[in-house]
Amino acid sequence: MAQVTLSNIRKSYGSVNVIHGVDLGINDGEFVVLVGPSGCGKSTLLRMIAGLETISGGTLDIGGRIVNDLDPKDRDIAMVFQSYALYPHMTVATNMGFSLEHRGGSKAEITERVNWAAGILGLESLLQRYPRQLSGGQRQRVAMGRAIVRNPQVFLFDEPLSNLDAKLRVVMRGEIKSLHQKLKTTTVYVTHDQVEAMTMADRIVVLNGGRVEQIGAPLDLYDRPANRFVAGFIGSPSMNFLEGTIAPDGFATGGLTVPLPAEAQRHVGRPAIFGIRPEHLRLDPAGIPAEVLLVEPMGAETQITMRLGDTQVIGVFRERVALSPGAVIKVIPDAAAVHLFDADGGQRLE
Repeated sequence: MAQVTLSNIRKSYGSVNVIHGVDLGINDGEFVVLVGPSGCGKSTLLRMIAGLETISGGTLDIGGRIVNDLDPKDRDIAMVFQSYALYPHMTVATNMGFSLEHRGGSKAEITERVNWAAGILGLESLLQRYPRQLSGGQRQRVAMGRAIVRNPQVFLFDEPLSNLDAKLRVVMRGEIKSLHQKLKTTTVYVTHDQVEAMTMADRIVVLNGGRVEQIGAPLDLYDRPANRFVAGFIGSPSMNFLEGTIAPDGFATGGLTVPLPAEAQRHVGRPAIFGIRPEHLRLDPAGIPAEVLLVEPMGAETQITMRLGDTQVIGVFRERVALSPGAVIKVIPDAAAVHLFDADGGQRLE
């Protein structure tokens, strides 16, 4: 295990800058998730930690060593890729032990480490099978086993679940989190799926355009997003946004006045963006009229897309409501859960 410190890390391809001075300290044993939309630089950042991409500027420290110029094999890291990258002609046991064999490990050591990893991952009965005889989830566990037999200082995961179906992804993210809780190895995990980030991370790093937008615990980012980008990216369904002005009696938008918490009065007269998460809208006979556009029963919840003023919003309700498109319902936001952002820069208004 080791601490990982990125200091002003930059990456450029010729005159094109893709990573713009990232500063990040990852504690020993911490599970940190890099998340963001496609092209935000998260995989590039992970590959620089791994040594698969050169670092254009800044320093990378792993376990107290500056590793900018070290080869990947000398960084004491193990990486699990999006593709399983298993050798098809080797058994599960041989695939898992190959790196140790390549480093000159003894047969007894390799067998011991492979059996230990197989026990953790539930692969004991599969050790003599070949990759073609395994399911997608089993192949991904073998890829993870190949990484953990090395007992590295740092695990790196590059979107390891994106090739799996939805149900298996849920199972595998639980297995990866359970694995981390057992091994306590410093882990950096890349995904574009904010649900994975929320459920797995000790801390999340939200990236956008090669820059860090916010770093924090999952619920901190959910409850207090630093800006509109983070607010819209974290959470599913996404946060609803209304554009307007903070007025003495609420938020004025599209001919409507939406209730605000009392402390918003300090910003009266200021153009702003009103944010409310779908689950923080509630049905209320005294609320604001909204035209129903789409009703999606989810079982435990009902998701309703509606038009509020001139803006389309989504509400998630625990009530089972029988509605059709064109119906009018009345909703009201939970004032304590309202988020306000600056209309120009998108930064959070306190």
